[in-house]
Amino acid sequence: MSDVLLDVREVTKTFPGNRALDAVSLTVRRGEIVALLGHNGSGKSTLVKVLSGNYSHDSGEIVLGSEHAPAGIHFIHQNLGLIPSLTVIENLDLGTRPPSGGLAPFNHAREKQRVQKLIADFGVDIDPDARISTLTPAEQTIVAIVRAFDGWSAGDNVLVLDEPTAALHGEEVITLQNAVRSVAAKGAGVVYISHRLGEVVELADRVIVLKDGKVVAERARGHFDQSHLVQIIAGGEIPRDVAQRESTIGAVQLEVRGLVAPALRGVDFVAHAGEILGISGLVGSGMEHLNAAIFGSITPQAGSVRVGGAAITPGSPPASIARGIGFVPADRRTLGSVGTLAARENITLPRLSTLREPWGAVNRSRERAEVNEWMTRVHVHPAGFPEQRFDLFSGGNQQKIVLAKWLRLTPRVLLLDEPTQGVDAGAQAEIYELLVEAASAGAAVVVSSSDTKELSAICDRVLVMRDGRVAEEFARDTLTESALVRAVVDDGPGPTIEGTR
Repeated sequence: MSDVLLDVREVTKTFPGNRALDAVSLTVRRGEIVALLGHNGSGKSTLVKVLSGNYSHDSGEIVLGSEHAPAGIHFIHQNLGLIPSLTVIENLDLGTRPPSGGLAPFNHAREKQRVQKLIADFGVDIDPDARISTLTPAEQTIVAIVRAFDGWSAGDNVLVLDEPTAALHGEEVITLQNAVRSVAAKGAGVVYISHRLGEVVELADRVIVLKDGKVVAERARGHFDQSHLVQIIAGGEIPRDVAQRESTIGAVQLEVRGLVAPALRGVDFVAHAGEILGISGLVGSGMEHLNAAIFGSITPQAGSVRVGGAAITPGSPPASIARGIGFVPADRRTLGSVGTLAARENITLPRLSTLREPWGAVNRSRERAEVNEWMTRVHVHPAGFPEQRFDLFSGGNQQKIVLAKWLRLTPRVLLLDEPTQGVDAGAQAEIYELLVEAASAGAAVVVSSSDTKELSAICDRVLVMRDGRVAEEFARDTLTESALVRAVVDDGPGPTIEGTR
């Protein structure tokens, strides 16, 4: 009987303009924990979606088990798919519990005993009658694993965990790791996706690193450590041309104090006029919610935001815009634009007052002239199509149109989430140029990005978030991609954080 439970053979997946997976091959054996590593955009998520059937692959083969002993595959995503208002038993039995009454009424006591045994197999004590909403994040994840394991044939299955400890801390991480070891000890194969390299070194029997859709490294336990993994993922020390622009850092333009919001636990920092400030961190660190909370599209529960010393009304995008804040969200199609409107309408949407005649009507010829000028300035290709619907432009051109919408207002603060996500290399370079121009014009530019290469290339300073707070700070002269990767995935001490610069 073969020990190989999952065999991925030369799998390729291509999207328009992007080969997300390029002849990827890997195996997972019985009782083995395989860590799948790589930057955001390396192909990890695409591979998981191919394995789960959400995407079909263009070529290659995926074999689960063997002809005589087929294996199953189960996925634990960051969204666990549990219903908080239901109990542990109800979540485990959802869709499978027989109806009560009739010839075989539901025996709650017997089912409770069965679930208690399942949970005990993972070395934890969770009340089967407890509501999911009352459990810790680690306990909730373990319930999801127990649910996936329920009914498995021992050893004939693969469990895929996608960033399972992203929202866990301290002892919770240890609890979950012990549960993962228990899964492997039962004979299952485990694919463990994580940015936390310390956990990977402790847990994995083998690591596979993806980069640009290709497997670039595979190492067995004893042949990798944390520094080695950082080196592989980051691609070595990348020289940084600190002379690419002359930064003139001015006075504090943006001041954030004690900001509390979903995933934020009291954020403090300042950003200066003329500065490009990076925000980095793992998924769940709060990085992905910070700019939205500053702008007001997420309403903060506590804390303050000041621009030029003046306080901003919490949770009010109009107040933020009035004080000179612009915000480019990661999801430009859903949150940053109106796809059915023309490029012209999207660019002028935040402020039409400068285009109105004394009697209130918008001067369309002046509007078109201004929009044409901005589309040329931000390098929309081809220029001269202000009446084309936004959603008919390419991803890179859409992002530049969203940028033009805010640059037109000469913002004092420009907030951006994942500014080059899903755009080609040429558009990336043009977007970077626009950010540098905005900073040179006196704006404080705050870039929240999971791309450490991007941050190390364009930023004057980078803050690393962890557990909803700013944990580390890198000045320009200490900023390299490897140093940033290490800070993002490490829980160890880093550079001292300064409240102001």
